[in-house]
Amino acid sequence: MAVRSVLKNVGMSTKRVRPLVDAVRGKPVQAAIDALRFHPGPAAEQVNKALRSAAANAENNEGMNLARLRVVAAAADPGPVIKRWRAKARGRVSRIKRRSCHITIVVDEAEA
Repeated sequence: MAVRSVLKNVGMSTKRVRPLVDAVRGKPVQAAIDALRFHPGPAAEQVNKALRSAAANAENNEGMNLARLRVVAAAADPGPVIKRWRAKARGRVSRIKRRSCHITIVVDEAEA
């Protein structure tokens, strides 16, 4: 049975998170955690947080073996956008979009 973890309203755009989510998809959980450890930036920390949460849910709630867990699916979907205004030259304004995303990680035990 697949176990999932959703990290909602992460304060960065999906454009920053998707390359890291693509990097961990299909890997064993321990290998994905090790790979994220060496990625710079806050996006790796957020993906790592969601991945560890999914692994903990599988181990504690479902009794799965942590060594056999594999990342089955991973996605970074757009979340709510905060819209603001910034003053520009000659009395004009410009729109600022503060994007957010939802990170979803699904893990399951690998077949023997």
